[in-house]
Amino acid sequence: MEEVTLDKLAKDVGTTVDRLVQQFAEAGMTKKAGDSVNEEEKQKLLAHLNRQHGGGGSSEPSKMTLKRKTKSTLNVGGGRDAKSVQVEVRKKRTYVKRSASEEQEREEQERLAQKKEAEEAKLREEEKKREEEQQRKDAEAKAKAEREKAEKEKAEKEKLRKEKEKERQKAEAEKRAAMTPEEREAADKAKADAEKLKRQQEEEARKKAEKEAEAQADEARKLAKENAKRWEEEEQKRKQQEKEEVHFTTSSTAQEAEDAQDFDEERKSRKRGKKRRRKDEENDEYSRRDKRRKGARRGSSLQQGFNKPAQPVERAVRIGETITVGELANRMAVKAGDLIKTMMKMGEMVTINQILDQDTAALVVEELGHKAALVKDNALEEEVLSDRHEGGDEAPRAPVVTVMGHVDHGKTSLLDYIRKAKVASGEAGGITQHIGAYHVDTDHGMVTFLDTPGHAAFTSMRARGAGATDVVILVVAADDGVMPQTKEAVQHAKAAGVPLVIAVNKMDKEGADPDRVKNELSQLDVIPEDWGGDVQFIPLSAHTGEGIESLLEAILLQSEVLDLRAEKTGMASGIVVESRLDRGRGPVATVLVQRGLLKQGDVVLCGLEYGRIRAMRDETGKEIKEAGPSIPVEILGLSGVPQAGDEATVVKDERKAREVANYRQGKYRDVKLAKQQKAKLENMFSDMTEGDVAELNIVLKSDVQGSLEAISDALTKLSTDEVKVNIIGSGVGGITETDISLASASNAIVVGFNVRAEAAARKLVEQESVDLRYYSVIYDLIDEVKAAMSGMLKPEFKQQIIGLAEVRDVFKSPKIGAIAGCMVTEGIVKRSAPIRVLRDNVVIYEGELESLRRFKDDAQEVRNGMECGIGVKNYNDVKEGDQIEVFETIQIERTL
Repeated sequence: MEEVTLDKLAKDVGTTVDRLVQQFAEAGMTKKAGDSVNEEEKQKLLAHLNRQHGGGGSSEPSKMTLKRKTKSTLNVGGGRDAKSVQVEVRKKRTYVKRSASEEQEREEQERLAQKKEAEEAKLREEEKKREEEQQRKDAEAKAKAEREKAEKEKAEKEKLRKEKEKERQKAEAEKRAAMTPEEREAADKAKADAEKLKRQQEEEARKKAEKEAEAQADEARKLAKENAKRWEEEEQKRKQQEKEEVHFTTSSTAQEAEDAQDFDEERKSRKRGKKRRRKDEENDEYSRRDKRRKGARRGSSLQQGFNKPAQPVERAVRIGETITVGELANRMAVKAGDLIKTMMKMGEMVTINQILDQDTAALVVEELGHKAALVKDNALEEEVLSDRHEGGDEAPRAPVVTVMGHVDHGKTSLLDYIRKAKVASGEAGGITQHIGAYHVDTDHGMVTFLDTPGHAAFTSMRARGAGATDVVILVVAADDGVMPQTKEAVQHAKAAGVPLVIAVNKMDKEGADPDRVKNELSQLDVIPEDWGGDVQFIPLSAHTGEGIESLLEAILLQSEVLDLRAEKTGMASGIVVESRLDRGRGPVATVLVQRGLLKQGDVVLCGLEYGRIRAMRDETGKEIKEAGPSIPVEILGLSGVPQAGDEATVVKDERKAREVANYRQGKYRDVKLAKQQKAKLENMFSDMTEGDVAELNIVLKSDVQGSLEAISDALTKLSTDEVKVNIIGSGVGGITETDISLASASNAIVVGFNVRAEAAARKLVEQESVDLRYYSVIYDLIDEVKAAMSGMLKPEFKQQIIGLAEVRDVFKSPKIGAIAGCMVTEGIVKRSAPIRVLRDNVVIYEGELESLRRFKDDAQEVRNGMECGIGVKNYNDVKEGDQIEVFETIQIERTL
């Protein structure tokens, strides 16, 4: 059993010797400085300390006490009499961890309490039913007694009436006997008239009474119905409140204490309310006496007529695409400070003038209990777009066909053969890096083709091509099969709902296997017609021209099935396929006309830009004056470079088009700022915890808008947790002095894709020593940026064992101390390398050599199988049987 001294143990656990001696004494062991401590005594001390902290002596502690002490200074008085008072606040809090048995007991108590509460509720309900039944019986008995009393009174009245009637009839008979015949006849007539009149009056009185009784019965039924509904709602509300009673703890004892405290507070508030009402009544009495004494009268118009709402008012808040915090607070009728406080609770740090995007504002409105009505503030835009003269009848139009597929599967070569041109040879690296738009007159009719890139970085360009097309030709190499971009093209086509035609290319090669292509595409739910599906598979060769005619027939057959029609007259509309900035001609946009007739001189509203068409050219560079549906054209005269994928619309008024474009630019800027601010605030704390992250700043310039988007996305995806790509500036066109100045200020590299720097910019590059690189193939650009990011990664360090020596004997040296006589059993022992001392394969010391000798001579290294003497620096506890391990730290360069 290993023993250590008390001093060594105190140093290891980080306490003083006196404190450790005191703890041993409390545990029942007497120790002093210099004594040794064995393992059993250590365990006894640990068990004692565990019990002190609420444990059982061997298990983990069940009680923990935290103490906190804070000091502050208060300045009392002012001037010469100012004094500083030191205030010390001590807080002590004990946390107790319940055992499993206590937890079960608490759960049992809660279950019993819930059961008891349910039984009490049931008893209350039964008691209430009994009371209602008793009340009903009492009411029935009372009604019966009143009814019997009324009947008795009625019988007595009827008896008196009959007696009076008999007396009257007797008197009349006597009187009638004394009358003459004429008098008797006149009396009978008067009596008949009187009885008739009486009957009429009684009938009218009866009808009136019945009508009033019916009205009263209806009113009573209505009132009873309303009261029953109100009582039922109040009872449900009371039960709901009892169910939803909130407690801040799950302990039943603590919940009872909270209920008692709430009851006391409610009773105190009632007492205060009574005193206040009594005081208010006294004040009112005094004011009334004062008014009577002075004779003053005030008009009702001076009294306040505002009543506090009984419940929160729910408003419908209209929210545009952007809104400031202050304006949102006004629309909800809340204070801006309260709104900011609510957003801070939601994790948003905002100011009163900050712009919020529509989604964030809607969440805040719903959080505060209102309804969000999302609106678009585009009345002017709708007015301009609605004031357009649409064409008349629709006529058949040419199909728009997009050629998609994996890189180097022969898409552009296939179009070359159809167009009788050589496009692929003009592309850098032999791969397509733009969307090419062409219309071709074939023997079967006109077809418009869109050629999309196949490289993985051009995903957005392929999606844009699929969204503007009628038919998709998916080119698959017969010798290569289905590849990643092939699967992606199938997904884009299905998402756009566009029919597919599969062109199995390179059938002239020896390794061509069309059945393999069918099998692999069938796994993507693309089933050929000869297998019972609806997709046409056309085997062909773009090199020899085999199968090209069949492909064109399949395209036109598919377009006939789709019955493609569009208006050939009227104001045109279309989509921007590609855009770029030409040095001599300015912004140039390739537009695919989808309906109407596009003419030179038309005013075009194109996304965030507008302009009057100064010139139009087809894909061969030939000047044209007008273009109909399914015709791709290049237009000049826009105010700026539009985004690829924007909708191009011809409008009547250039002034209104400029207003709409400016409005869109302002809205785009507001939304962008709101999203940037939101991203900054969301990433603030994560950036603080991440520490130093290397950033590679890049200024990116490209020839066309589509390539700029694709390269930006590809470079951003290269970012890792240690190195991030930060594109601080991007644009379409040549590299200018502004780009170089931005790169110099931000320590960035300038990347030009198919563009070059101006003369003034090149001169500034030499002055500022900015890293400027040109590329024409996207593969090379991404690979070199990845290599630059790899150079910014922190290297890894690895320890490599180079030798092992076994201690055979230990000698004492007066100068050095203990000298280990060793035999090198593995590798080599170097004088300059760090070492570790191992005992029973456990590292007990790590340091360096003080001396390495072979016989009496100093040695720089000793190889395997040789004996040597080793002196370990600052360590003399080397024993026979120990091993000395020699190692080196090597640096490993990392890559992405």
